[in-house]
Amino acid sequence: MPVPDLRQKLIDALASTGGASSDFDLNPDMKIPQGNLTPAAVLIGVRAETQTVILTKRAARLKHHPGQIAFPGGKQDETDATLVDAALREAHEEIGLPSHVVDVLGELPPHQTVTGYQVTPVLAMITGDYDVVAEIGEVSEVFEVPLKHLLDQNMYGIEGRLWQGRKRLYYAVPHGPYYIWGATARILRGLAARMA
Repeated sequence: MPVPDLRQKLIDALASTGGASSDFDLNPDMKIPQGNLTPAAVLIGVRAETQTVILTKRAARLKHHPGQIAFPGGKQDETDATLVDAALREAHEEIGLPSHVVDVLGELPPHQTVTGYQVTPVLAMITGDYDVVAEIGEVSEVFEVPLKHLLDQNMYGIEGRLWQGRKRLYYAVPHGPYYIWGATARILRGLAARMA
């Protein structure tokens, strides 16, 4: 698909209907955390030239979500004026992505996690090349998945595992050796539904 067409389709997806999502979508019997949620943001970076999405594999030694597939991102710091700023800062810190090659298109509705975060997905096109530099303390690998694969709703399955003594269901969209699941898969599935 020509890059201008892809850009417009992504912008149209941002404007389409669809509310917030959560880790509880498939688990209505689970208690949703109450109180203040920690604001965070992730970058859904779509490479214009290759039409792929940039993802990371979290370092195995991390305390939270070790070895899982994730978008670059993290919680909003005091130095971040906006959630977009948080996503861009984290992407630069985690994978070396400079903001001058990032064309921010907008934000998707927030996603609430079971760990008490309200994550805002920032949708952007990556318009130029950059040297990938994985922050070894947080990221063990940076890789890309074809957007076409992630937008195919038939690629998503519902799976489950025990969490806090009970079975928790979640979306998964595997690709090659990468098992993309949980919040990352749920956010991508929301984007796929908007693009359909």
